[in-house]
Amino acid sequence: MSDQTLLREKLSQGKFLEIGVEAVKIESRTNLLFSFEKMAIRDALKSERAAQAFAEGLYAFLHGRGNLQTKFTRWCEVVAGLPRKQSRVLTWPLATVLGFIAQPDTQIFLKPTVTRLAARGYGFDFFYRSGPSWETYSSFLAFAEEIRRDLRDLRPRDLIDIQSFIWVLGSDEYEE
Repeated sequence: MSDQTLLREKLSQGKFLEIGVEAVKIESRTNLLFSFEKMAIRDALKSERAAQAFAEGLYAFLHGRGNLQTKFTRWCEVVAGLPRKQSRVLTWPLATVLGFIAQPDTQIFLKPTVTRLAARGYGFDFFYRSGPSWETYSSFLAFAEEIRRDLRDLRPRDLIDIQSFIWVLGSDEYEE
């Protein structure tokens, strides 16, 4: 059974809290989010109402109709509407992590500081706004596509490889 079919089945059964728990569990296997971001999404999905909005929004984002611009914009609206306890929920990492994990052929994960530094170092005119928006995300996808073209001889498999390149380029972990 595909992930899409399983998610659709759980939605039809009203298993919204279960979907939220599973999404958090899947993300927790990565080191992509900071601990305060992990806590923010976990806290935001504790109520049935928030979990339902999240689950339906996630399905529409990953598998719904429409172009990526429409789906991403709607997804950001869903994330923005989630309850906030201590940390904000609508951050670039939280808005992009699940799409990146589920669909690395078309979705990329945005860490703002590293990405801006990488774009500057690469000579790419990255359009950045702190609040998640299509304009910034589409600019980031264009940056990723430019890198993919430039690295075609290395045969990057997907945007995980491209995001890794961006991380090394923009992170101070790899200074000479």
